[in-house]
Amino acid sequence: MATIRVIIVDDQDVVRRGLTLFLQAFDNLMPVGEASNGAEALRRCVETQADIVLMDMMMPVMDGITATGLIRQQFPHTQVIALTSYHDEATHQAVMRAGAAACLLKNGSIDELAHAITVIASAHVASH
Repeated sequence: MATIRVIIVDDQDVVRRGLTLFLQAFDNLMPVGEASNGAEALRRCVETQADIVLMDMMMPVMDGITATGLIRQQFPHTQVIALTSYHDEATHQAVMRAGAAACLLKNGSIDELAHAITVIASAHVASH
């Protein structure tokens, strides 16, 4: 399988760094950029042509729901996986309506996250 390029978007530096280290442990996952808010995420999409964006929901400047909608409009080849600390049905529904491919809880397992990234990227490639 081809390498999956991933952007990590979270306003907490420790989360971004941790996810970057986590992704580097997999041969097929390559972190290509980080952003601390939705506006930066859009810039990283222009710069990197990422396959997947791991998107936090609650951030300053531009939240994850708004950023997800804009990324899906401007970069239809880029899939968004929302990451949230809140088990809130309204947030989940809003981000899915904005175009996210999945919405996962941050306290889920790292294996679940790696599996979701691989499955979503593979499904998108297969459909195009």
